[in-house]
Amino acid sequence: MERWSGRVAVVTGASSGIGAAIAEELVKKGLKVVGLARRQERIQELSKSLKSAKGKLYAVKCDVSKESDVQGAFKWVKDNLGGVDILVNNAAAGYDTSLINGSTEEMKKMLDLNVLGLSVCTKEALQSMKERGVDDGHIIHINSILGHYLIDAFSVYSASKHAVTALTEGLRRELVKQNSKIRVTSVSPGAVRTEIAEASAFPKEAFESLGNMPYLNSKDIADAVIYVLGTPPHVQIHELTIKPIGEMF
Repeated sequence: MERWSGRVAVVTGASSGIGAAIAEELVKKGLKVVGLARRQERIQELSKSLKSAKGKLYAVKCDVSKESDVQGAFKWVKDNLGGVDILVNNAAAGYDTSLINGSTEEMKKMLDLNVLGLSVCTKEALQSMKERGVDDGHIIHINSILGHYLIDAFSVYSASKHAVTALTEGLRRELVKQNSKIRVTSVSPGAVRTEIAEASAFPKEAFESLGNMPYLNSKDIADAVIYVLGTPPHVQIHELTIKPIGEMF
C-alpha cells in the first residue's frame, strides 16, 4: 500500500457502513480520501475522529444518482486535490421490489444509483486519470453476491447488481483495448450486518426469514479493498467474492 500514500481516493456512500469503513482504512494508510454522500455531516464527524491518521478525509455532499452532483463533486476534487487515482463505487440502494407488483419508483431509484450512478462516477474518474496521465489507477465496484445469482425476494435489486458484474467485465475489456494499466475490481460481499442495519431499505422480515444466518461486518469489506489495492501493479483481482463462514447461499 506504500505506493498509494499521498494519493487521492474517492469513496461514494461514505457516510455509513461499508463506505465509511473503507474511507477510514484508506485514510489510515495515508491517502487523501474524498467521501461522497448526501449526509455530508456524517463524513465530517468521521474526519474529525481521524485527525491523527496519516491521511485526510474530505467530505463532499453528493447524491450519486444525480449526474450534475457527481460532476460537481469530481470538479471539486480536481480543483482542490488535482484529480482521482482510486474510485470506490460503494453507494447503492436496495428494496424488496418485485417485478410483477413492485413500485416503479423503487425500481428507478435502484437503477439510477446502483447502475447509472456507478457508471457516471466511473466515467468521471477515468477522465480525471487520463487528463493527468495516470495509468496505474484503480476502479473498485462494491458489488454483491446477488450480482452473481438470484434470491426471489430481491429480483430487481439482483438485476441491478448483475449489471455491475457486466459493467466490471465491460470496463476491463475497454481498458485492455486501450492498452491501459488501470485496474478494475468487483468486490461481492454476502450479507453484511452493519450495511443492512444502516443503509438497506429491505424490510427486516426479509432477513429474519433467513434464520440465524451469519453475517460479515463492514470492516471485513474494507480489509478486502485494502488487499486488492495492495497487490502488485501487474496483478488484477477482477472479482473477489466474500462470504461469512456458514452462509447458506
